[in-house]
Amino acid sequence: MPTSFNETIIEEFRANGGKVGGPFEGGDLLLLTTTGARSGTERTTPLGFVRHGELILLIGSNLGAPSHPGWYHNLLAHPVVRVELGTSTFQALAVPAEGERRDELFAHAVRCAPGYEDYRAKTERVLPVVVLERADPDGWRPGEVRTLADKVMEVHTWLRGQLRQVSAEADAHFALRADPRGPGEPPAPGLGLQIRQRCLAFCQALEFHHTSEDGHLFPGIARYHHDLADTFARLDEEHRAVARIQSALAELLAGIAIAEPDRFRAELARMSAELNAHLDHEEETIVPLLADVPWPPAPPAEAATGPS
Repeated sequence: MPTSFNETIIEEFRANGGKVGGPFEGGDLLLLTTTGARSGTERTTPLGFVRHGELILLIGSNLGAPSHPGWYHNLLAHPVVRVELGTSTFQALAVPAEGERRDELFAHAVRCAPGYEDYRAKTERVLPVVVLERADPDGWRPGEVRTLADKVMEVHTWLRGQLRQVSAEADAHFALRADPRGPGEPPAPGLGLQIRQRCLAFCQALEFHHTSEDGHLFPGIARYHHDLADTFARLDEEHRAVARIQSALAELLAGIAIAEPDRFRAELARMSAELNAHLDHEEETIVPLLADVPWPPAPPAEAATGPS
């Protein structure tokens, strides 16, 4: 099967530390890996980008086509993306800019790369401007991980940090709506894409964590601790309770705009109470059992071979 043009660029990019030749030589190029909105499979796309201070901007030009590019639809469904830039690879939270900020960032992009104005003139749609932000909550730093207990606590700390940040952003949004000050208009009645994208990323990470616990961690511990049957029954029910709230949040996040911000805020508060109580209980009953389990796990020893 012949190699596609994109695949050729990707191979050249990775083989040469982010440098490519041909029409892209000397240009700003990165590789963006998104998760398919429908397929759930990873897709990597070479994209030009624009720097704005410390920000990295992506423009959903699609060469001026009438529809948004596939990678844009993917990041709306799965906000955490993987970025390859030069020789570095990192995760980022993809957040489309809105309103005046979007217009200002697009104007900056056009000053840096005038071709984007040509693409804008070819279509009636508004070209999305996507900001790649840190995927981790503000102030979060991974600690030293030596045991499985350390790893579980690292995940719990990350989840708590994400939830606090989403809650803080939602509270700030509501406060500004109630008492707008300074230049500009107050926020629209809905919630912003910044809040949507971070909350959706949190929900997807939480679902993955609980699925891993239910499928691997808890059954593995239960085989050696039959006395904890009641504990695992309670944890299972807590997972179900959190999943019900998560489902309600996912329903509210299904569209680009959050249509029911007051309900979203109520469900978020319920999630904070339920999840923090669940994590506290898990840390009290399960995490101490993992303190002597090394992480990462050692690779399985190869069977000794000898003459038959």
